[in-house]
Amino acid sequence: MNAFKGHLPKRLASILLATQMAAGCEQDANGLHNCNSGADTVFGISDHFDGKRFVNPTLDQQVRPGLREVFGMISEGRPSWPDEVANTASPRLDHDLGENGMAVTFVNHATFLIQLPGLTILTDPVWSDRVSPVSWFGPKRVREPGIDFDALPEIDVVLISHNHYDHLDLPTLKQLNARFSPQFIVPLGNRTLLHVAGIMAVTELDWWQGVIVASGTRVVLTPAQHSSGRGLRDRDRSLWGSYYVTRGSRSLFFGGDSGYSSQFTEIRERLGAPEVALLGMGAYKPRWFMKPLHMNPAEALMAHRDLRAGYSIGMHFGTFQLASEQFQEPIEDLANALAADPVHAERFVTMAEGDVRLFPRRFSDVVD
Repeated sequence: MNAFKGHLPKRLASILLATQMAAGCEQDANGLHNCNSGADTVFGISDHFDGKRFVNPTLDQQVRPGLREVFGMISEGRPSWPDEVANTASPRLDHDLGENGMAVTFVNHATFLIQLPGLTILTDPVWSDRVSPVSWFGPKRVREPGIDFDALPEIDVVLISHNHYDHLDLPTLKQLNARFSPQFIVPLGNRTLLHVAGIMAVTELDWWQGVIVASGTRVVLTPAQHSSGRGLRDRDRSLWGSYYVTRGSRSLFFGGDSGYSSQFTEIRERLGAPEVALLGMGAYKPRWFMKPLHMNPAEALMAHRDLRAGYSIGMHFGTFQLASEQFQEPIEDLANALAADPVHAERFVTMAEGDVRLFPRRFSDVVD
């Protein structure tokens, strides 16, 4: 694959577009590329690839902390978290969704089960005890997943936002592949990692590329402000992103990992206000280290407003201790942010592991 930054000669740009269309991608009126499930993606003119690494066009300086910064963060210390927290919800997964219903179940961290009639989606699935290169060291879960793996319904599609261990958990992906053989959708540069693990049904997308999955549902990879890497030598060699899922009048945005940026407004301007948004609001301290990468609750509320989401659900907190905030701090900080903006208090919520939200019809009163 070759990637280009800046403007290309018209002839070369037209060749790239022709190659993309031959691979099964068609450009629509909004500039989105809709690809069939087996399409190879190709780079065109890119504002987020410099020829060697992916970059954040929303940042003047890229976030690639070295060992000095990592050890500096660790040396500041971390508060004590509980060793174990019991789940209280008992999920029900056999909902009558009718012709156009939607159910969203929170599993843990950034893992949600999204059920539409005839289609079930998992986001960034993690059932491992640790999110780490090794099974004996690294961040350990303090809550069990809200759904037992053996209780999962048939999974059709798995969305992966990026390759950090708390979002791309290969042991879980291998289990899902063996049991359900779903379609895996990943950002550019991540397909090989799954292929090496024996997972072959992988569709790789660039920002603003989409794929039509079962039952006429479109999945578009949208921008995020983050980074990637599973070691010290592959930093930002693969892309990261968020996802916008639509079927008819229904829409859902999965934010993956992202710092706060103008990209939320851009997503809404290009794709519309999502009915439901799943937004990260954890792992945000210390701010000198985490601010470009993760939103705090006040910033997540800003993203909710930028998207003009009908309903937002906070995630990415309370499962793995990845940063230096207190265990309850995200919940408390969100409550403070909502107290200062009460009009959104019923539109931005958090869910306990195993909790389910049913959306039988589209919101008709999206908050501006």
